Amino acid sequence: MIKAVIFDLDNTLMDFMKMKSMSIDAGINGMIEAGLNIDFQESKTKIYDIYEKKGFEYQEVFDDFITESCGKLEHKYLAAAIVSYRKIKDATMVLYPNVNSTLISLSKLGLKLGVLTDAPSREAWIRLYSLSMHHLFDAVVALDDTGYLKPSSEPFLKISNLLSINPEDILMVGDWPERDVIGAKKLNMKTAFAKYGDMFKTVHSGADYDLDDISEIIEIISSNNNV
Repeated sequence: MIKAVIFDLDNTLMDFMKMKSMSIDAGINGMIEAGLNIDFQESKTKIYDIYEKKGFEYQEVFDDFITESCGKLEHKYLAAAIVSYRKIKDATMVLYPNVNSTLISLSKLGLKLGVLTDAPSREAWIRLYSLSMHHLFDAVVALDDTGYLKPSSEPFLKISNLLSINPEDILMVGDWPERDVIGAKKLNMKTAFAKYGDMFKTVHSGADYDLDDISEIIEIISSNNNV
């Protein structure tokens, strides 16, 4: 029986990479409009290289890029990049289709809900509040809460304890099989692959279920719980 459903956040509940890409574009255009002589596409490649090395939550990406481009940190260009980035970030932070209705339906079925993310706690909560989802979950576990990234068992154990639900009675939903699925299976959680948010063209997820739409979780719960 499934008593709780926990979700990854980025690319599972919200379209993180679309938001990130459009925000980076805006930041680059902001620097160009401020007078920085750079090529747009070359700059985008360099910024993504920084993210690849330091992680997509790295907060000083424009600092590093401008320092490399100018030989020092020019705050005029940094301010232009940050302001432009934030404007588009706020406008493009959106949920995937059917997320709200699915979460409400799961709550009405009596299931506990959680978020398990590798994002830093501050960033995770900012996204949840920005998307008006902060009140929908019984537990939220971010990177700061354990210090371990998925697929370590620590974050999965942490959220299981917070929910007071045995791992084998939990369904984990995520877009990254190497982290979400493998980590959950270590504790015998049931797993669902958020195929709709997959960025890696995954062929075999290894999950118990592959989701083309998040709303398919309702049928999974119904068939497992005979409701």
